[in-house]
Amino acid sequence: MNVSRAAATVGTLGIGAMMLAGCASGASGAEAADEVRLGYFANVTHAPALIGVQRGLLQDALGDTELKPELLGAGPAAIEALTAGSIDAAYVGPNPAINTYIQSGGRSARIIAGATSGGASLVVRDGIDSAADLAGADLASPQLGNTQDVALRAWLADSGYETSITSGGDVTITPTSGALALTLFQKGELDGAWLPEPWASRLVVDAGADVLVDEADLWPDGAFPTTVLLVRADFADERPDLVEKLIAGHVDAVDWLNDNDEAAPDAVNRALTDATGQGLTDEVLHRALGNVTFSVDPHAGAFEALVADGIAAGTQKEGPIDGIFDLAALNAQLDRAGREPVSAGGLGADR
Repeated sequence: MNVSRAAATVGTLGIGAMMLAGCASGASGAEAADEVRLGYFANVTHAPALIGVQRGLLQDALGDTELKPELLGAGPAAIEALTAGSIDAAYVGPNPAINTYIQSGGRSARIIAGATSGGASLVVRDGIDSAADLAGADLASPQLGNTQDVALRAWLADSGYETSITSGGDVTITPTSGALALTLFQKGELDGAWLPEPWASRLVVDAGADVLVDEADLWPDGAFPTTVLLVRADFADERPDLVEKLIAGHVDAVDWLNDNDEAAPDAVNRALTDATGQGLTDEVLHRALGNVTFSVDPHAGAFEALVADGIAAGTQKEGPIDGIFDLAALNAQLDRAGREPVSAGGLGADR
């Protein structure tokens, strides 16, 4: 495989910086409260953010407070920005959220809502039909320590393989963006990748990859968190009113996606095009959307298993996650609308 070792080095430095950043208290940011700086990714798994920004639902909820959206690349990078105080909130995967919470002793951030479940797969080249065929393989994940990277390493460990966050191991895992993973796979320089949507579908549809593992098959009832809404603890403490408004806009975006099955694909594609300059083919888009579920439930019951996976993968340290959720404002809004509350699973406030 001709992936530059520099990519792995960058990923290793990124996780180190993330761990160091998790120990910092972070800048208070947005002191004037005239803006909310929101990080998110141009992925189908971040469709609530894409739709919330593109259709103005988040801005409408914030009223006179300006929404300043910022596209980011992967969870660890979002956590670095959040902890440094350059953004106030972010749509991220659960493992980076867990990591910053543990590293900071619970002082850095809080999960205030779920966003997306499902939509992650290990896709591979022809000739790889089982875990036994992966010895010596070159695989990719979006970034060291991100949710798909941890899932890949945990699954490989369960399959009897050793991996390393630096070099070596029975299977090589290189931090690689979705676009680069697609290119390398098409060139035959990559054996597979554990990716979120739409990148898993792009490798299947555009490059002939096969699905070896649909992560939904590894979880009870197929439900596992892919994206959550996270806020800086300082921001939440200083401006709970803005957090409530952000949650309201987020709920509106999730509801819009679920209430508009026919219009949602085109709207998501327009949002992706606005964000990146390039949309998806109908086949990729519909396949990707078919693999995800949008919900404000963060599936808190999965988080202890995610902690164990991160520790086993070597991408996070041990530590408690009691208090990682603050779902009180979300449940207050759901209650006012006559809807069922979501649970923090004993890991924080839900009332």
